[in-house]
Amino acid sequence: MTETLRRHHDAYPTRTGSNYTVLDRPGPVAWGTAADGPIDAQTLQGFESKGYLAIDQLVDPEELEVLRVELRRMSEDPSVRADERTIIEAKSQEVRSIFDVHRTSEVFKKIANDPRVVGRARQILGSEVYIHQSRVNFKPGFEGKEFSWHSDFETWHAEDGMPDPRAVSISISLTDNYTFNGPLMIMPGSHKKFISCGGETPEDNYKKSLIMQGAGTPDKETLTRFADEYGIDVLEGKAGGAVMFDSNCMHASNGNVSPYPRSNIFIVFNSVKNTLVEPFGADQPRPDYIGVRDFTPAG
Repeated sequence: MTETLRRHHDAYPTRTGSNYTVLDRPGPVAWGTAADGPIDAQTLQGFESKGYLAIDQLVDPEELEVLRVELRRMSEDPSVRADERTIIEAKSQEVRSIFDVHRTSEVFKKIANDPRVVGRARQILGSEVYIHQSRVNFKPGFEGKEFSWHSDFETWHAEDGMPDPRAVSISISLTDNYTFNGPLMIMPGSHKKFISCGGETPEDNYKKSLIMQGAGTPDKETLTRFADEYGIDVLEGKAGGAVMFDSNCMHASNGNVSPYPRSNIFIVFNSVKNTLVEPFGADQPRPDYIGVRDFTPAG
């Protein structure tokens, strides 16, 4: 498929070299109904309008400890640290993220395919789902770096070839999330608009963007208008809880200068009706460990 043809059928053009523009997002956000899974009708409606939902406790204390032990094991394993799927902070030499954990760790594979997780994703997306991306994130005390405002879908569309924002992420907290240790921040309702970003995608952009978002970051003027219109929710929560949010939510996180670390498991589910094609804004797709091209349903 040629670049011209891809552009012609592209409902979310971005990184075309033009100015930053805001586009309406057509179609539903929550595709399923309360009869389709564990999420009740009121919570589904909240997800439709705000773009996210919170789960106070997804895993029990015993399961949480198993996940924490595996997190420590992987972060301390020299072979894992040396793997290209692991992102290391250059200054502190701390592990920032480990990707593809649903295929490299039996512990994380189990939770990624757990009915409590997959069932909610299926319900929201209204179809079978597959895992587009998985990772564990570390934000150590005093050293954890910030991540700029962005829409995940903009990157997945431009660099992975995800046609539409029919994808949902779940962030399972392995540590308590306070206002002061760099928790997730979301502009509620922002998922109904798509920010088409200016500029172009640099070659091998993922090597830099996984450490600090660059290409695909909205301009300050548009972000200010979004913040004025939608506000900013800071998502606190206890370890063992989770947040599910739409792929097009505008979100970010501050640096962690507190003594209290923040870690989470992050799993992205994409609808099997929304599988990847050629990238819409890059010369070639990112590696499979970042944008999975095995569309086998999860669960």
